Amino acid sequence: MEVMQVLHMNKGDDENSYAKNSKVQSKIISLGKRISEEAIMQMLCSNIPDIMGIADLGCSSGPNSLSVISEITDIIYAKCIELGRPTPELKVFLNDLPYNDFNFIFGSLPAFYDKLKEEKGPDFGPCFVSATPGSFYGRLFPSRSLHFVRSSSSLHWLSQVPAGLVSNARTAMNKGKIYISKSSSLCVLEAYSLQFQKDFSSFLKLRSKEIVPGGCMLLSFMGRRSIDPTTDDSCYQWELLAQALMSLVSEGLVEEEKVDSFNAPYYGPCVEEVRSEIEKDGSFSVNRLETFEIDWDGGVDDVDTTSGPASRGQRVAKTIRAVVESMLESHFGKDIMDELFQRYGDLVEGYLSKTGTKYTNLVISMVRN
Repeated sequence: MEVMQVLHMNKGDDENSYAKNSKVQSKIISLGKRISEEAIMQMLCSNIPDIMGIADLGCSSGPNSLSVISEITDIIYAKCIELGRPTPELKVFLNDLPYNDFNFIFGSLPAFYDKLKEEKGPDFGPCFVSATPGSFYGRLFPSRSLHFVRSSSSLHWLSQVPAGLVSNARTAMNKGKIYISKSSSLCVLEAYSLQFQKDFSSFLKLRSKEIVPGGCMLLSFMGRRSIDPTTDDSCYQWELLAQALMSLVSEGLVEEEKVDSFNAPYYGPCVEEVRSEIEKDGSFSVNRLETFEIDWDGGVDDVDTTSGPASRGQRVAKTIRAVVESMLESHFGKDIMDELFQRYGDLVEGYLSKTGTKYTNLVISMVRN
């Protein structure tokens, strides 16, 4: 599976789109606002450049894409007013993989620019927004061109399926599963951990070249509290998806080999793993490294659908579908998607009725040395 080609959020704004099913990610952005404000304020206290480079890595599409930039511009504007300084020109780069729905973002830009002028006046900025397609595990920007980098709900995606899981096509390394589970062998756990270490190390090295000394980076992504990668907060959403797939296998609707050969390019690290890679790289100093929990459905109120109020299981299934359907469809085909996510929603509903499991989100604020 070529992650760069098949990983993208569901496009458009229909019932299954990411634009309509990204409230969990929106909640994560809002929960990180305090730390984002602290990081930017600290940076601007020492220096307000004439031209400020800002990047949102893994911007996706839908309303969340420009909400991150709106938050950043609000913070910059408030600090400049406080200091009696003119605001810098802002060069904003929205990055995601090439098959991301950038057209949705472009269509939202006129309203975004109008809102900036209305709220902050004609002297703010100016602010120039552009797209930068490509993997953030590769080089994206010129040397020392960025002052602030933000990435939300993205770095848990790996650059590829861990190599150790696909080296022997005849032997299913993770039989009946699509990610780490309590029954996974040690070699599966190690393969995922090593792939994360490799990817996150590359990410840090590349960003250290692109960010100016004293610039800052704020990252938030799915992780776990325990060093044990098989804990429910880390992997059980994938366990339930595997169960839904295997129920289709039992009815002859999906080939078992298809499930055995699919492994999610995802990894939720623990705090210790993240800190270790940052310290090994040495280019950044950590200001904050925090964890917080969030409900699988974002803790939102019931949402009406064409068939009435949505259950928690349905809401979670729609959120997950908007994120992973492109990968699953490329591997299993389009025909089973509706049935798969209906079964997944039912399994999630049953699971959440018995447990208080939540997602764990890591938030890291760093300064370029």
